[in-house]
Amino acid sequence: MTAPKPQISAIVVCFNEEDNIGRCLESLSWCDEIVVVDAFSTDRTVEIARRYTDRVIQRRWGGYRDQKSFAHSQATREWVFLVDSDEEVSPELREEIQTALSASPQGVDAFAVPRLVYYLGRWWRRGGWYPDYDIRIFRGARARWGGVDPHEKILVDGAVRRLGRPLFHYSYRDIADHWKRINRFTGIAASEQGSAGRPWRLSDNLLRPPFRFFRSYVLKRGFMEGFPGYFIAATAAMYVFLKYAKLRELELKRQVAHGGEQP
Repeated sequence: MTAPKPQISAIVVCFNEEDNIGRCLESLSWCDEIVVVDAFSTDRTVEIARRYTDRVIQRRWGGYRDQKSFAHSQATREWVFLVDSDEEVSPELREEIQTALSASPQGVDAFAVPRLVYYLGRWWRRGGWYPDYDIRIFRGARARWGGVDPHEKILVDGAVRRLGRPLFHYSYRDIADHWKRINRFTGIAASEQGSAGRPWRLSDNLLRPPFRFFRSYVLKRGFMEGFPGYFIAATAAMYVFLKYAKLRELELKRQVAHGGEQP
């Protein structure tokens, strides 16, 4: 007797992604269910999403972990596949996922996939962005959400196996979009660290940014990409610098609010 084919729900959260959402959902058309959770987009995102699924839910943004956890709760199949709206599943990855799920032994509750970024006219296999393994496929009943925004993560109770084919990630439209996201994500990260009681240290701003540059440009061979490799290393260092600088800014604001340091 042939075992039943494993069923999979794809979940996607989005906001104003009309340039990417069609490509993303088209690449998920093989899934048994697609759930889109939209944070009240003001562009054509919802209109486009409804061409691919009738499970489009609009919900106010509560943070990355909160929104993705909600999308997870809406999935009705045994397996859940989390895909960001600016990502695309290649036919090769689709076949690998289907094969892995069909052969998945008991005790394996999740699969991690490598992400391959397309930016500045090239695919980034150097500079520290690849393979960037991330758990994306998991048994819905065996997973929960952890981490802090903007670095939420999936926690599973069983074993995690790695797949080999990459998930394509169209991360930034251009340099302006890249810088905008750095500014937003560093603010979120600093706020989360501050809320957790993580103190700022001068060494964070002095030592961590140059090490991040060295890691990206030298250890991860970003120098082999020419100026784009230098740019990626420099922005990685700036991300780290801004995150801790904003953490210090939050500390100073709290001190002033409690009658501390005055000009």
